[in-house]
Amino acid sequence: MAQNRREFLKMGAGGLALAAAGCMTGTGGEVQDVRAAPKSVQDAKRAALARLPELGPTITDFEVRRKKNIPGKRAAFYIDDVVFLFQDMAEKKPKSLWYHPFFAHLKECWEKYGLKSQLNVFYKNCFFYGVQNAQFTLKDMPDTWRDEFQGAKEWLRFGFHSYEEYPDYPLINASYDEIKWLWDNLSGEVARFAGPGMWAKAVTPHWGPLSKEGCIALKDCGAKVIWTSRGRRWAYNGDRNLLPYGHGYRIECRRKPETAIYWRTGGGDDIAVSACGYNHLMDAEVEKTRGTYNWIHDRATGCNFKAFSFGGPCLNLFKLKDIVPKFEQVTAKGEPEFFIHATHEEYFFRHYFMYQPDYCEKTKIAAKWMHDHGYSYAFIEDSVD
Repeated sequence: MAQNRREFLKMGAGGLALAAAGCMTGTGGEVQDVRAAPKSVQDAKRAALARLPELGPTITDFEVRRKKNIPGKRAAFYIDDVVFLFQDMAEKKPKSLWYHPFFAHLKECWEKYGLKSQLNVFYKNCFFYGVQNAQFTLKDMPDTWRDEFQGAKEWLRFGFHSYEEYPDYPLINASYDEIKWLWDNLSGEVARFAGPGMWAKAVTPHWGPLSKEGCIALKDCGAKVIWTSRGRRWAYNGDRNLLPYGHGYRIECRRKPETAIYWRTGGGDDIAVSACGYNHLMDAEVEKTRGTYNWIHDRATGCNFKAFSFGGPCLNLFKLKDIVPKFEQVTAKGEPEFFIHATHEEYFFRHYFMYQPDYCEKTKIAAKWMHDHGYSYAFIEDSVD
């Protein structure tokens, strides 16, 4: 399975092979992600986009709002795709949360550097990892450690992500009722095993894009702010070669009118051409929120949107030696007042086909850098009223 998946990951839009074997450093020594592609490949993708009809923004009736009374600089950190952790806890049943190395390294970072962590969760494991793994759901997570979770409430929360890992773009064409069902079941299980006050109100949908109905559902469920993609939008014309990994099928399945494609500036060069939904802003609007206590309030839906990044690294996309240079590369352009960075859970686990043995060290070096540069950690929702 692992070898087949690796071969799959080598293919980009239009069937063009990517140089994704390791961390590449471009001319001039700039830090690049581990899925960096040759310039010729990226230029071909850009040219393909340019031949499509360009669309306007999805969010047009909005105002910029700003959180008040936050002294100093803040940072936020979140971890996507969390479900292996729950299954591991359920199977191994450690006497304490802190006996599990994943929770232990987060606790260490809290104690040393003030790291606060939001873990964005799947409802169940996925058939991609085998039939038996697919049977695990959050209902199987014991409430054994409820008191310890409650004791960590100051620095640990869980948040909405998706039903399971695959397919990609699972929520791009979701209905209102689907999102509400998922929110209710995710938050309900978290309340059962972790207790009250552990559910986050900032949402990063799996893969990012979300339908307009889905955004409204999240707001009605209590979400304070929703992640947004950014940039120019183009109409998807049915040419599945424009997108990698069969993503064209995901756009077409129950397609909503706001679903389109854009140029993704983060997340790996192999997915530079990506799908986008309603939660998408133009560059000018994103720059009003990125790295600040500002957000976009959409009058049409009542939803709040914000870019959950300031060029900060997704840690699993960079080698350990490149984490600090990446932070420095970002702040060389000006220090953000609210600096968000992230990673993904699965790279921690040895059985994962892209396991990273230095996973915990990446978290620690990022938290230390933030601490040493005067940042205090908060949750993303704390930057929005």
